[in-house]
Amino acid sequence: MERTRINLNKLDWQFTGPDKKTVPVTIPHTWNAIDGQDGGNDYWRGTCTYEVTFTAPKFDINVQQVWLQFDGVNASADVILNGKKFLHHDGGYSTFRVDITGYIMKTNQLTVSVDNSVNGHVYPQKADFTFYGGIYRDVTLLVVDRNHFQLNYFGGNGLRITATPKGKDAEVRVTTWVTGQGEVNIKLLDAEGKEVAAGTGYDETFTLQNAHRWDGVKDPYLYTCVATLYVDGKAVDEVSSRFGVREFYVDPQKGFFLNGRAYPLRGVSRHQDRKGIGNALTKEHHDEDMALIKEMGCNTVRLAHYQHDQYFYDLCDEAGMVVWAEIPYISEHMPKGRDNTISQATELVIQNYNHASIVCWGVSNEITISTKDKKDMMDNHRELNDLYHALDKTRFTTLACYAMCGPFNPVAHLTDVVSWNLYLGWYVPGLFLNDLWIDFFHLVYPKRALGYSEYGCEAMTNLHSSHPKREDQTEEYQCVYHEYLLKCFDKRPFMWATHVWNMFDFAADARDQGGEPGMNHKGLVTFDRKIKKDSFYLYKAWWSDEPFVHLCGKRYVDRCENETQVKVYSNQPSVTLYANGKKIAEQSGSHVFTFTVPLNGEVKLEAKAGELHDEGVIRHVDTPNPDYILKKGEGKGKNWV
Repeated sequence: MERTRINLNKLDWQFTGPDKKTVPVTIPHTWNAIDGQDGGNDYWRGTCTYEVTFTAPKFDINVQQVWLQFDGVNASADVILNGKKFLHHDGGYSTFRVDITGYIMKTNQLTVSVDNSVNGHVYPQKADFTFYGGIYRDVTLLVVDRNHFQLNYFGGNGLRITATPKGKDAEVRVTTWVTGQGEVNIKLLDAEGKEVAAGTGYDETFTLQNAHRWDGVKDPYLYTCVATLYVDGKAVDEVSSRFGVREFYVDPQKGFFLNGRAYPLRGVSRHQDRKGIGNALTKEHHDEDMALIKEMGCNTVRLAHYQHDQYFYDLCDEAGMVVWAEIPYISEHMPKGRDNTISQATELVIQNYNHASIVCWGVSNEITISTKDKKDMMDNHRELNDLYHALDKTRFTTLACYAMCGPFNPVAHLTDVVSWNLYLGWYVPGLFLNDLWIDFFHLVYPKRALGYSEYGCEAMTNLHSSHPKREDQTEEYQCVYHEYLLKCFDKRPFMWATHVWNMFDFAADARDQGGEPGMNHKGLVTFDRKIKKDSFYLYKAWWSDEPFVHLCGKRYVDRCENETQVKVYSNQPSVTLYANGKKIAEQSGSHVFTFTVPLNGEVKLEAKAGELHDEGVIRHVDTPNPDYILKKGEGKGKNWV
């Protein structure tokens, strides 16, 4: 008798929101999808309720249990069934469950009180993103035998797989935890579903002959472990998990290594929200995000700044993305929040241990921005670092330092490796400062592995300039910025990882600068995922093997100059540009191809690289297009057209 899953998302959920009105909603849901994205730092934070009536599933109370599972409720939840409070959970990004067997009736009233209000004990409370409130991931009923794989330990599934390469083979240790009693049967299956090892026991080690490595984006090979619980010869419960065989380490002088070879980690950070729906994402949304990340040629993703949906970790496993996973211990240490950092870190590891994609656990992000009690903060960091190592001896720890956190700050030397959030050339002038900063740290701490956890600059797709300047928020300056940083990193292979901030524009309701308040526009793709900014194609030119050519500036149509600069991004060795059918020039090179084009009237441009091509139209005008200019009062910078 295997476990049964019943999804409750599509039932008749009733939501009582900030206005005290009750309306029907569908799970996943958040109440800040609009006011959390419009700026002003005034989105509603407080307690709202969700109510639903459901019929009890068929089960035998003498031999079975019914559990209620929530995959994500932000940020605190009180679960009440038929008038009885069952559970309080703090932490908005992880799975939690409760056994409701003894209290379930034929017809049941479930109430979930959800709170995202300001407080001093649940993270995050201060950060540059919106803390959406709501039940924004799946709600499920689980019907299991009273003898089952453990469900009540920090949201885990009672199965842990540790695969250790041993030459051409691999040693695979499978550990299970059972509530009740029974015999555990283990099977290891290859990617085609063929059994490659089997045994019996709660904690068993197997040898995989000629183990196929999980080898990043080129070959993300996954095995599957199936654990079945038998009682008196009858199967009563079963869990499974995919896993990968891989080895990795970081060399402070040579960077990240995967399966014995240098494998520089170059990729992006990702937030989990969308325009108009907040963080109530569907699987289709996750699929689209991963497809865009893969198209750009990334091999790593920093999943900021919290535990993401299990489905997205699965996608990372399948795509070969190397993942930095972290908790929302961010911006400001809260003395009353220490227990919450420990519980969120424990949930992160227990729920995600088996994912082949994850190589490191993040302790904190920019924690020195406004922390007052530095001693308690340092103690909290040491406790978290030790906890990660105790829960998982196979991965390393890291953290992201704030720009103003200097190289000598003791926070930067707590974890196994370190990365910095630096925006040199954006918030402060001087792109060359990146070279100086990186080389200085590497000189002073040659045995300390260094990375960039965030770097980037704002770009609005309606703002353009032929003379881009720092802080003007044009697509053109974003290109200048990233062109420089890519060359900077290419010259420094000792950097263990670099993560663009950010893959996608995201909501930060506290922001009021720029052309659109409430948004962080550092993404390479717009918030609605409809527009890939020109910088997206710059990274594709550096990282992707998929042949392409991209004509930049297609949104910058009206231009005042008599001659204009046109850029083409491509991973091909040669590019030719045509204007109104006339060949302007052919260039050989790499990544970035720059042409000067006479501008008289309307000009149809076409970039070609072999059979590949891209085209657009620009035209000469006497006065700047007002749509390209950041109006006074809308931002810190101004555009130069």
